[in-house]
Amino acid sequence: MRSYKSLFIIFLFLPSLLWAQEAITKSILNDKDSFYYINTKDYPEGEKSLPIGVFDSGIGGLTVLDAIVNFDGFNNESLAAGADGEIDFKKEEFIYLADQANMPYGNYSAENKDALLLEHILKDVQFILGNKYYTSPESQTFSTDKSPIKALVIACNTATAYGKENIEAFMKLAELDIKVIGVIDAGVRGSLEKLEHDEDATIAVMATAGTVSSKGYVNTLYEQKDKLGYTGNIEVFQQGGVGIAEAVDEDSDYFDKELTEPRESYKGPDLKGNLKIDKALMDIYNFDYDDFKMLCDTQASDDCNILQINDAENYVRYHLVSLMEKIRKANVQQPLKSIILGCTHYPYLTREIDRVLNELYNYREDDGSLRYRRFMTKDIDLIDPAVNTALELFQHLKEEKLFNENGNINNSEFYISVPNQNNPNIITNEKGDFPYEYKYGRSEGEIQEYVKVVPFSRRSISADIFSRLEFQLPFTYNLIEKFIDNGTKIGR
Repeated sequence: MRSYKSLFIIFLFLPSLLWAQEAITKSILNDKDSFYYINTKDYPEGEKSLPIGVFDSGIGGLTVLDAIVNFDGFNNESLAAGADGEIDFKKEEFIYLADQANMPYGNYSAENKDALLLEHILKDVQFILGNKYYTSPESQTFSTDKSPIKALVIACNTATAYGKENIEAFMKLAELDIKVIGVIDAGVRGSLEKLEHDEDATIAVMATAGTVSSKGYVNTLYEQKDKLGYTGNIEVFQQGGVGIAEAVDEDSDYFDKELTEPRESYKGPDLKGNLKIDKALMDIYNFDYDDFKMLCDTQASDDCNILQINDAENYVRYHLVSLMEKIRKANVQQPLKSIILGCTHYPYLTREIDRVLNELYNYREDDGSLRYRRFMTKDIDLIDPAVNTALELFQHLKEEKLFNENGNINNSEFYISVPNQNNPNIITNEKGDFPYEYKYGRSEGEIQEYVKVVPFSRRSISADIFSRLEFQLPFTYNLIEKFIDNGTKIGR
């Protein structure tokens, strides 16, 4: 077993692993009395039959999983390039985790809680690697029949930006030879593949505020541009999409369908805050006010002193207009060619994004001039990093000869985090969620079970989210349905 002294020495030689993560790392690797302890010395490695772990800050990462489980880029028998009409991972089994209780990950950086975010990320990794889960939110004791994994996919852009190097360093500490795949490199490759090698272009990144702050996409894009021999002039603009992912995941600080008037806890764009809704741009935003999709403190929307967004598409409208205003004011010489959807939640809204981009492309000023036309191509490519992530996973399994020969994708498992009501230290609101101030007010290093990880169920996932999954991700939805119907992991 590793000693604390040896851990200390290893930390000295792994500067990419932040000192703030020492407490959770020691709990996982050394403290046998900790809930988070894993005996990595006896961890099974290189076993083809093991599942593949995938995690995200919420249900948004299911778009990445969906791209993987639907992937058909190779012949299943020869493994040669070229679709053969059969999904490539049909014999692979997946374990998915949505850390819904602690989401959105994109806001931790803005609250100066990067170290706390990294602690959450390593706890996600601990769950994926380990065997513990609770069968229901009320369970007093945990079960220990969850499988270990053979590869790990970070289906979260913020977790990739802030945590991939740290996860890889953790794997070295644990002496685990497990491949870690993140979505950022995949998204950058997808955007560059749309360009000629000498083409000038403008590329945008829409992501969480945390991912934008990390500059993970910008730095990776310029690195890959040079590495892959792209010689054109490429300009990159970023837009932190505060509220979009939160609305998809139904975070009540950003979206609450029961509301009919503004509330104090709102954290999204408004008329007076740092993320300002510009009254001069109201015609361009073209917000939908029906069914309280915008919340105003007066009967007449033109007279609002308080205005809050309460709908996913309206968040999209605000952020796309904000992005195009940045590009217009920069007077770019090459039009916007593609937008990287740098958050796993955004592919749920591609139809809405396309609709708003079309409106902006055709928006006319009072004098008849087209406000944005010369700054954007007519059909802007929306780059979903998930497809390239699936390709990287396939190539890894092929190179390492890790394809499962006898598995069944229908045996995949799905888990979600919920506030741990058995922990007297936590604070929840009337809906049973962590309030914003508590969620981002916690301190790293206080190793405790803030959450329980439980199976997906009709109790842990709302009916609205299930409906969206059924419509937009039918195959993944079917896998979730099979997991729930099977019931072997779910408490009754």
